Amino acid sequence: MSKAPTLAVRVARKAMETADICTLELVAQDGAALPGFSAGSHVDVHLPGGLTRQYSLCNDPKENHRYLIGVLRDPASRGGSQAVHDLVQEGQVLQISAPKNHFPLAHEAKRNLLLGGGIGITPILCMAERLAVMGADFELHYCTRSMERTAFRERIAASGFADQVQFHFDDGAPGQKLNLGALLSAPQAGCHLYVCGPKGFMDAVLKTARDQGWPEGLLHYEFFAAEVAQSDADAAFEVKLASSGRIIPVPKDQTVTKALSAAGVEIQTACEQGVCGTCLTRVLEGVPDHKDQYLTPEEQAANDQFLPCCSRAKTACLVLDL
Repeated sequence: MSKAPTLAVRVARKAMETADICTLELVAQDGAALPGFSAGSHVDVHLPGGLTRQYSLCNDPKENHRYLIGVLRDPASRGGSQAVHDLVQEGQVLQISAPKNHFPLAHEAKRNLLLGGGIGITPILCMAERLAVMGADFELHYCTRSMERTAFRERIAASGFADQVQFHFDDGAPGQKLNLGALLSAPQAGCHLYVCGPKGFMDAVLKTARDQGWPEGLLHYEFFAAEVAQSDADAAFEVKLASSGRIIPVPKDQTVTKALSAAGVEIQTACEQGVCGTCLTRVLEGVPDHKDQYLTPEEQAANDQFLPCCSRAKTACLVLDL
């Protein structure tokens, strides 16, 4: 499978927003305008060392001269955030993908409730910028460990929507902490919920919303990372390539993408954790065992696509549109 084309960008500025969050301002190497993007978009960034990671764009979507990304130095990093913090320097040229959006705003929404946890504020802030320009009804709740670890505080304070933002600090007074039960207690017609942040934060938000009766169609979310659940029930199975009829075995301890790669069949991947959707593949026959955080529950239930970087099979064979 051929690789998607990339854009050459230069790191025009690298800055520390907090002790463990840096921002990179990326501009086209040739000085041209960059491809447009919509709120919620991300780019794949090809990092030193051969890693590719996805980072949300957090600048105003009307800007076409730069992309701004924010990156948390994660102690549990698989190498991506460490590469950004330690290896990427101002003036360096990087290859990135064109913007992609798996987390778009629902423009039919009458009201928008935005929840950002930690570094998950990056796409949420971009959404707030866009909604403010549109004059749309929204409120933003931003949860962090402490005021000192809250990125973009000055930017938010100087914005035209500052009075629509509430900050919640883990180390702050009890009265200012986010009360999810109260906030999500009564879903309103036309109110859409958007959430991004650490998995525990997102799981809590989405569980509370679902328990309170929020329809799935009003819930919008994007996971940055996830732990792929291993199970004693995981078993070996086969995948069949629809184009050739070739059958490739997938051992119990190997992912579909790695089994395919070993057989000379390459599928483009990025996160390898089932969160980015890069490797999304159509399933023509068989029932997948979904382990991703990318597809909605309804999309998983349809069983006509899966993420081979993490998901497996409930049936002895999956026929893939490859």
